[in-house]
Amino acid sequence: MKIFLDTADAGAVRSYNEMGLLDGVTTNPSLLYRERGDPRRVMREIVDAVEGDVSLEVVSAAHGDMIEEGRRLREYGPNVVVKCPMTAEGLRACRALSADGVPVNVTLVFSPNQALLAAKAGAKYVSPFVGRLDDAGHDGMGLVARILGLLANYDYATEVLVASVRHPIHVARAAGLGAQAATLPPAVLEKMLRHPLTDSGLESFMSDWERLKAENPGAGP
Repeated sequence: MKIFLDTADAGAVRSYNEMGLLDGVTTNPSLLYRERGDPRRVMREIVDAVEGDVSLEVVSAAHGDMIEEGRRLREYGPNVVVKCPMTAEGLRACRALSADGVPVNVTLVFSPNQALLAAKAGAKYVSPFVGRLDDAGHDGMGLVARILGLLANYDYATEVLVASVRHPIHVARAAGLGAQAATLPPAVLEKMLRHPLTDSGLESFMSDWERLKAENPGAGP
């Protein structure tokens, strides 16, 4: 499964990318706002930091404006994927951009029907927001399973990019269901890296090594 980082923090992108963990990045206006810097600079840094797909989101409401904005966003680099909302105007823009060879990520998907329509409009990715569904008392991962099952019946090239991920269990379940990608906040990816038994085991190994060196001065690996 592809792992994308859901952030506008270019430093976090570079750090995790150096570990070989990232297949891409997703951003949105809210994430860019939290960084408080010039969004053009931030987007440029992120696009330059990774080789994989970087989703940059349009902020227009009308499809014609979305198309123009999407083409401008694509100028940041060949790995840019334009994020369009799951609206009638967003799907019109998705269709036009996809026909021009511009990949599109249809975002804010909350039902199998929406995912089907996005796939028919030519989306490269559909992004079901599992955490927001869970927050509202629905089954976010159940939606992912239904979308995957639906799209498997046809020849759409659309990939399911699980979004609004709240914790590592979401990631493990997405991978178990066969979702092609998931986008994670840095805090969730950090939790995936760690386990208390790993920490305690490493502490024990290092402690024993220090005792061994004390008993054998000059010893080294």
